[in-house]
Amino acid sequence: MAITEVQQVKQRFGIIGNSSLFNCEIEKALLIAPVDLTVLITGESGVGKEVFPQIIHQNSMRKHGPYIVVNCGAIPEGTIDSELFGHEKGSFTGALAERKGYFEVANQGTIFLDEVGELPIATQVRLLRVLEYGEFIKVGSSKVQKTDVRIIAATNVDLLRAIKKGRFREDLYYRLNTIPIKIPSLRERQNDIYLLFRKFASDFAEKYRMPVINLTDKAKEILMEYRWTGNIRELKNITERMSIFEREREIDEEHLKTYLVSSDMEQLPAIISSSFDSKSFTNEREILYQILFDMRREINELKRNISELLNNVSTRVQSSQQSHGISSYPVIDNKEYIPVVQKELRYQYADEISEEKEPEQAFSLEKIEKEMIIKVLKRNKGNRRNAAQELGISERTLYRKIKEYGME
Repeated sequence: MAITEVQQVKQRFGIIGNSSLFNCEIEKALLIAPVDLTVLITGESGVGKEVFPQIIHQNSMRKHGPYIVVNCGAIPEGTIDSELFGHEKGSFTGALAERKGYFEVANQGTIFLDEVGELPIATQVRLLRVLEYGEFIKVGSSKVQKTDVRIIAATNVDLLRAIKKGRFREDLYYRLNTIPIKIPSLRERQNDIYLLFRKFASDFAEKYRMPVINLTDKAKEILMEYRWTGNIRELKNITERMSIFEREREIDEEHLKTYLVSSDMEQLPAIISSSFDSKSFTNEREILYQILFDMRREINELKRNISELLNNVSTRVQSSQQSHGISSYPVIDNKEYIPVVQKELRYQYADEISEEKEPEQAFSLEKIEKEMIIKVLKRNKGNRRNAAQELGISERTLYRKIKEYGME
């Protein structure tokens, strides 16, 4: 495929960057666009998955038909069947009239199922029927209806792992995954990071009618070394905040670092140290696990230091006693005890030197997750949709977490 064709698509859809990985996926989207096959788009949250269904639809034979976007994670489980397939009048409480579902409305067009990994199992069965036979049944009806739609699905969930856990149907996965497109993360497009920053900085300068912000050379290096777990969405948000709050329009490394610190993780550095460089993290939970493991190692190190300190104190006290002709303290189970000093040290460092207390007890992942959700909800004044977007999870997942932690 000609490079000019890819460039034209990027220009048309406002895509910034020259990454070969990203260009390769655009080429794949253009190649399969005219062929009426199901497509599954995968990638981390915030990488820009939503632009690929538009590229496929606009370059397909269905481009003059409807194009409907459905966020499967934002629709409550009790109403999602009605939203997708429609319902008959009186089929449930509140069904005051017959309603067409998205699959009926999107006939002869394309339907984009975003966050398809969040679909309930019962709805997955209905979707499989649409994929295999092109038919569906409205809620409360027994009449089979036909539809002719092209389905493009996207998810940031590891569907193979979800299949093993019984959360996603294996047969549906293989029907959706006819043509796979995997969008690279922003850290895999390192040379595109600064290009995207400049584009966002220019856009916000125009939007807020202020000079464009720039970075010093050192700040630019830090920007490109940052892991960007929130990908393009995170970069855009940080650029907007700097554009608004910074008086100086040239940002140095110290000012930039203040924006690259996660406020939701107790101010833990978001710039990952070299010990993380060789690892690949798919989500924030894996990062938390790594941090907890590091804490455990440090606590074990602290235990050894305290033990050495106690031994040194014991040796010094014994030496002092001998030099002053004082008898030694009694030996109990072949261990010498310095009653006052040891008791005080053990009281001060009880938590650190306890052999029974494991770090997992002291640092609960669930507790960290709950505190993070509470903070984000407070910051968004209880708006669950905005909170879910900031956390990088679906609304359904957030509802489940709120219920699980009793925060309703």
